[in-house]
Amino acid sequence: MRLRWTLLLALAPLTGCGLIYKVDAQQGSLLDKGTVEALQPGMSKRQVLLVMGSPSVISPFEQNRWDYVSTVRRGRGKMDRKDLVLHFENDVLARIEGDYFEENPEQLVKDARKYKRQYPDEKRSDEEKKKKRRGQQQG
Repeated sequence: MRLRWTLLLALAPLTGCGLIYKVDAQQGSLLDKGTVEALQPGMSKRQVLLVMGSPSVISPFEQNRWDYVSTVRRGRGKMDRKDLVLHFENDVLARIEGDYFEENPEQLVKDARKYKRQYPDEKRSDEEKKKKRRGQQQG
């Protein structure tokens, strides 16, 4: 019995170090295919901002280039990085370069459920969800 407690106490600090499980980490601009396909050459910077949101990087030295950077690390795997670059000429979108993670948000939530994660909306009762939807539709 004493050996069990000693072993348990010895292994307990390791759980916080990520030795047992490593969470998937996504950072940066997570763009879906529909959003990127909505971009058209000839759009103004303002229109691009409305479609894509703020870029990750705008260089003060090169104001006609916007970078949308994102990284994903799945568990202990290597980090994947994608960089979508938008080039402007005279404040109008001229060309698009690079790539992005094509995963849609619904798939990311399904993947997260494999690990029994709950998001704030899932913790609510069905009655509370209905009230929230009604409030959003009225407002």
